[in-house]
Amino acid sequence: MDRVRSAVLSRPAGSGRRRLRATFVALLAGSLLFTAACSDKSPSWQGGSGSGSGGDSAAGTAESAAPSPTPTLSTVAVTSPKSAATGVEAWSDVKYTSEDPENTTVKVTDSQGNEVKGTVDKDARVWRPSQSMTWGTKYTVTVSTPAAEGKSNETTSDFTVMTKPANLVRVTSFLGDGQTVGVGMPLIIKFGRAIPEKYRAEVERRMAVTATPAQAGTWGWISSTEVHFRPKTYWKANSKVFYKVQLKGVKMGDGWYGRSDLTVDLKIGRSLIMTVSNKTKQMTVKRDGKVVKTLPVSLGKKGTPSSSGTMVVIEKKEHTVFDTTDTDPENGYKTNIDYAQRITWSGQFIHAAPWSEGQQGRNNVSHGCVNVSEAMGAWLFKQTMMGDVITVSGTEEKLKNGNGWTDWNISYDQFKKSSALS
Repeated sequence: MDRVRSAVLSRPAGSGRRRLRATFVALLAGSLLFTAACSDKSPSWQGGSGSGSGGDSAAGTAESAAPSPTPTLSTVAVTSPKSAATGVEAWSDVKYTSEDPENTTVKVTDSQGNEVKGTVDKDARVWRPSQSMTWGTKYTVTVSTPAAEGKSNETTSDFTVMTKPANLVRVTSFLGDGQTVGVGMPLIIKFGRAIPEKYRAEVERRMAVTATPAQAGTWGWISSTEVHFRPKTYWKANSKVFYKVQLKGVKMGDGWYGRSDLTVDLKIGRSLIMTVSNKTKQMTVKRDGKVVKTLPVSLGKKGTPSSSGTMVVIEKKEHTVFDTTDTDPENGYKTNIDYAQRITWSGQFIHAAPWSEGQQGRNNVSHGCVNVSEAMGAWLFKQTMMGDVITVSGTEEKLKNGNGWTDWNISYDQFKKSSALS
């Protein structure tokens, strides 16, 4: 434009104005033609037609090109179970993340809006249910922390527990509420199916024992279908024992799950300990640590010796019949017995034996039992209860573990090794 202007100014004034005006008109016309050409192609590229639609299309292009809003960040998130997960096991933990774990709260509610009891491990960022969740039920998890600038401080997630499985393992306790037992009584839990070793630790974690006063102890597996609990030393006399077995929904291998939970509330009686010496052929009875009676006995003869070891009274029968003819047709016998107290599964008892009273305190003539007189049998029967302890020493045969409740026939450290958590 500077060059054009200088050229025009060099001409006469009148003609210069006309030519300058003509030049600007020409330039303006060229500019309008160029713009019209661009505008004419724009609607066609947008897929529209006509000059009226061109402006609308251009506006739409500007809106679609605008950046998406940045999602709001959250200070918390549920990582397990995954949101909307189904088939979740009834004892599943809820895991979460949090930028402020110390001040994070976790709430789990069922389909009715009722809060589920559980405990939170803030360090591990895990919520654990206090009992098994209900089969087939939907649960909602809410995790929240104090407000954080620019970030959401609450999140929710839901999951659904698996439907009730077809394969359920029966769980039973040998003891029941309100019983009073001796200081050597083990707590016995039995299963309707063998529990594979890899699942036993989780089973133990769901079984808790509380004694008042407090006493250390441990569970130990007697077999694949039976687990016992014994304290480190004999139960303290007159203590209270409560145990809770929460095995409903606990995985027990090969698609099997625990059927139910159970609780037992019982009492330990006075301490009564019987010791029998083969050397002296005497039984000493101590109640609460004091000797209350010493009485003569006859133990098993050489061919059928009594077992040496620590046993527990398993059952008591005031009158019964011993019949060994089914296992020993030639030398077996069938005899009425009074005041029988079983101490082994193989058939050793403490019982009255009036026929051997002349030998008691002197010779062994029994078939493995601890023979006492009729009078002493009656007296002892009144003193004892299931779980009382008897230790026999000095005989030719050692007690085989498992032949009765032999939990006390080994040391506590040995017994503890049979725990899946040791």
